[in-house]
Amino acid sequence: MTKYLSDLKIGDQATIQGFDTSRVDDQEFAADLEDRLLEIGFEEGLAVEVLHKGSIGGDPLAVKIGTITLALRKMEAAAIILGESS
Repeated sequence: MTKYLSDLKIGDQATIQGFDTSRVDDQEFAADLEDRLLEIGFEEGLAVEVLHKGSIGGDPLAVKIGTITLALRKMEAAAIILGESS
């Protein structure tokens, strides 16, 4: 079963395996989503940890990648495919 960043709970860690932008409802927004995620640090093979989820519907998420902390929308997190934590 495929796991996505949006599926993780606070404190969970995993490794970025790839991207599936077809899961984003707004396909116009999704057109260059993979490139944007790569530009801000979501590279395949890196460990990611969920630090915080917003109180309204879990949006936005705060995640840690290496030494940086980033916020992203749940719909963006839903496009990030995860593997097992390394």
